[in-house]
Amino acid sequence: MSPTSQAILSSWSLDSKIAWGVVAPFLLYWRGWLVLQRTAPERFPTWRLWAFAAGLAGLWLAIASPLDAFSGLLLSAHMVQHLLLMSVVPPLLLLGAPLLPLLRGLPRKFARDGVGPFLVWPALRRVAQWLTHPVSCWIIMAITLCAWHVPPAFDLALRSPAWHKAEHACFLGAALLFWWPVVRPFPSRPQWPVWSVPLYLLAADLLNTTLSAILTFSDHVLYQAYLQAPRLSGTTALSDQSCAGVLMWVPGSLVFLVPAALIAMQYLSASHRLVRPQMLQTTTLRYGLVAQSPHQIKPRISVGVRRFDLLSVPLVGPFLRAQSGRRLLQATLFIIALAVIVDGLFGPQVSSANLAGVLPWTYWRALVVIGLLAAGNCFCMACPFVFFRDLGRRLGLRQHSWPRGLRSKWFGIVLLAVFFWAYEVFGLWDKPIWTAWLIINYFLVAFAIDALFRGASFCKYLCPIGQFQFVGSLVSPLEVKVREPEVCANCRTHDCLCGNQRQRGCEMELYLPRKSGNLDCTFCLDCVRACPHHNIGLIPAAPGIDMIHDRLRSSLGRLSRRLDLAALALLFVFAAFANAAFMTAPLAAFSSQLAARLGLATSQPVTSALLFVALVLAPATFALLATYASRALTGIAVPVREVFCRFSLSLVPLGIAMWAGHFLFHLSVGWSSGWETIQRAATNAGLHFLELRDGEFPLPLLGSHATQIMQTILLDAGVLLALYLGWRVSLTYATRPRDALRFFASWAGLATMLYVVGIWIFLQPMEMRGLAGPIMSP
Repeated sequence: MSPTSQAILSSWSLDSKIAWGVVAPFLLYWRGWLVLQRTAPERFPTWRLWAFAAGLAGLWLAIASPLDAFSGLLLSAHMVQHLLLMSVVPPLLLLGAPLLPLLRGLPRKFARDGVGPFLVWPALRRVAQWLTHPVSCWIIMAITLCAWHVPPAFDLALRSPAWHKAEHACFLGAALLFWWPVVRPFPSRPQWPVWSVPLYLLAADLLNTTLSAILTFSDHVLYQAYLQAPRLSGTTALSDQSCAGVLMWVPGSLVFLVPAALIAMQYLSASHRLVRPQMLQTTTLRYGLVAQSPHQIKPRISVGVRRFDLLSVPLVGPFLRAQSGRRLLQATLFIIALAVIVDGLFGPQVSSANLAGVLPWTYWRALVVIGLLAAGNCFCMACPFVFFRDLGRRLGLRQHSWPRGLRSKWFGIVLLAVFFWAYEVFGLWDKPIWTAWLIINYFLVAFAIDALFRGASFCKYLCPIGQFQFVGSLVSPLEVKVREPEVCANCRTHDCLCGNQRQRGCEMELYLPRKSGNLDCTFCLDCVRACPHHNIGLIPAAPGIDMIHDRLRSSLGRLSRRLDLAALALLFVFAAFANAAFMTAPLAAFSSQLAARLGLATSQPVTSALLFVALVLAPATFALLATYASRALTGIAVPVREVFCRFSLSLVPLGIAMWAGHFLFHLSVGWSSGWETIQRAATNAGLHFLELRDGEFPLPLLGSHATQIMQTILLDAGVLLALYLGWRVSLTYATRPRDALRFFASWAGLATMLYVVGIWIFLQPMEMRGLAGPIMSP
């Protein structure tokens, strides 16, 4: 037996005090549970007994197993111990609803005469009410967590066994208080509504993320005791500290995020499905609903109801409604594109010093995603290619209808996949002249297609950028929609679709009264300008909510029958993770090593193979496995295509979150490099007034630690929204929450797997593509 194995086996604690400290509460609880199980079996089912027993077992594992012995040698072992004490043991104990079972487990005379008067003491009740208030619980947990992670306090606990026990007692006590408002053990009364619990957990996750980022990315050992401790398995104190930070970050975040998502899904699903009979008449009168029963409620929007409309905001609204406003945006981007083309063709062929190497890959991509998350499809609204393609229509050529067999997204999907492949294999970010020719060809193709075909064939069926924008806009907060449906019901000209003498209608063939969501909407606002009733606006919409319902949509049909849209969504999601992963140092090193072992002169074939797996095989395999698992776990007879399509679209929030986090890194790191490049290009063009003085360069937007925290927050929000949408979709097929959970479980597992992969990617050293310098450690 190896010395390490002997050390592990000999490190189990057989202290009788610890054993009785775990066994005695269980016996008391068991005795009381047997009594309560007979009198109130619905309140105290068997699973509560198992939860309480598991909590005590976790407590014993934390303080009596080799984790406690190795916590003085490895910070990672210490961190696992803390996770058990703060994130596993407390919620399990509270799920057992231990108050009544422990009281009934005591001898009756002692419980009545000894404990009873103390429990009804008013002062004690006031103290207990204050301690279990969510604000108090959160603050106590935050102070405890931060105070004990301060280096002097942490080192003191490592040096002194007594202080080490005090540290664990503080962690366990604070965690029990923290989880109290979340679990709400019977018979306690909640002091805050259910909807506040996810926010409460997300605030705790933000604190946990901050502390774990400090541990993960610190360039020196924070706790001196680990510098002096003997090292195991050749690990260094700094690498052990980073490992501890990752353990605190990923499993610690999941402990907060998973309950937050489950509680949010349960709350929102219940509020969506439940209509209280006594409130039905009041609701009908207040919101203008005409219904005979909860299942027959149909919305009727009265003229008096007013909703926020971005087009009604002073200055902003008139600018967006005016055709000249859109032309100004298009002309601005067109001039920028020309500058990028000229610098790419004739400027220095160093990506970090060329507009073609910086503006498209650092600024434009990030701002496009920011626009999607902040408003909607802003780029298509100001697209310079549309500005140029309109010239093609002035040639007077005979225009044809787009071939019926190509009226789907498959052509655009192939072009988008080819772009992702070329970007990685040929390093487009590092070749300004290639970027310039890519933009030139984009202009030429848009010009040719729209000169020969009617409508917006290029935008709807071919444009890879447009397909990316359409999918990303599914989670945008604004939607082009009608203000008053009754006005559209009385309209006979349908100018929003057909156009009129002064303004063309919707080129994407979206009939506004039947339009749902942002798919295929370019935010051109032609329908707004064409509507004679001024009945179309930019109205807020809950991000992603459109994917929950499988209604018949104008120009799109039902999403459950659109395999091309599902494939586009999966490509969008998996490409987000692949594109970021290929920037990490470990994957770059793996590709080079594999190419060397295969005797290849370049790693391009390896990269191509890995991209084929990441963009084609992986999404198809995982999505199909999740689809068949959903059907097998519940036996619900839903067509495979329908499950595949609807749940694939529900993953989009996770994809847009990954894209946003990835591009945030580019924008944060490359901000100053972009300004320097613009300065050089402007100086070469004779615009000396844009010169910066020597030594005067813009500072980075965010530090590396702040960037990592923001990336994690974005990914947290993305996975929560993806889980919520998937849950709501599952409720449309299963009437019981248990069946819905089974139906959704495999897709929830896929979303969680992608989330973990995303966190791993954000923790890796990243290549500084297109910038000065080879590698940046997060």
